[in-house]
Amino acid sequence: MTQTYFLEKPLNFSFKHTVFSHGWYDLPPFELDKESWRLSYVFSDEKNTERATATVWEAEDKLKIEVSVKKLNEQFKKKILRDARHILRLDDDLSEFYKLAKLEKEFLWIAENNAGRLLRSSTVFEDLVKTLCTTNCSWAATKKMTAKLVEKLGTEITGGRRAFPTAEKMASVTAEFYRDEIRAGYRAPYFAELAEKVASGEINPESWLQTELSTKELKKEIKQIKGVGDYAAENLLKLVGRYDGLALDSWLRAQFYKKHAGDKVCADSEIESFYEHFGEWRGLAMWCDMTEKWFC
Repeated sequence: MTQTYFLEKPLNFSFKHTVFSHGWYDLPPFELDKESWRLSYVFSDEKNTERATATVWEAEDKLKIEVSVKKLNEQFKKKILRDARHILRLDDDLSEFYKLAKLEKEFLWIAENNAGRLLRSSTVFEDLVKTLCTTNCSWAATKKMTAKLVEKLGTEITGGRRAFPTAEKMASVTAEFYRDEIRAGYRAPYFAELAEKVASGEINPESWLQTELSTKELKKEIKQIKGVGDYAAENLLKLVGRYDGLALDSWLRAQFYKKHAGDKVCADSEIESFYEHFGEWRGLAMWCDMTEKWFC
């Protein structure tokens, strides 16, 4: 049995551009049915004692959410709807970004298509772990590591799906487990230490959503986590709504060289200068620019 709910869509919202904004839709506990354009995710309640799969898709002028449970208590229902809003960035205000995009012909498509919302997980912790899985490796390796984390440590629910593991569950295993079972390589001790610090409360990634720290100060705090460098920190910052950094990696650089430098290598300072006029939105401008071919 299922329970069905609806969410209002912002006027400048594109479900497809949000879901397909980057590769998170392809990492469990997300699953995307590209034929019907339905995105599902395994949600957990506040105490991580109840879990359920919810599927969301566009239904005319609303978003329809179908939760695969016989009965859903009111508190868990509210959290699922709140988390769905968070995941899809429904409350993000991109109006200033769109104003800037409309000023230049090559960026106009962003505003016209309501692009720019970056899909994220229900928790910053999950986004942080997934971001660590993207560092210094191929996307195929990222997918394998994330799948193994969910398979080995995530709680199974009815239907065989699994939730993303909690910090407590990740802290219950050793660095050797991450090395041998998850095949995390150099990340193994980082996963173990991060999980322990989050589980103990020494680090609170969820606080980064509401902190009054400047982006520079927040980036410095995030980089205190072992394994997190400039790329990982700036990538995670985008997922908490801070777009100052470009999060440059080999893929982004290669795409920029191809699109704007005649396929010739150029200095990072030239890339930074190209997007500087977008101010605090420059990281989002670059990401949209480099992924335009995914949509146009």
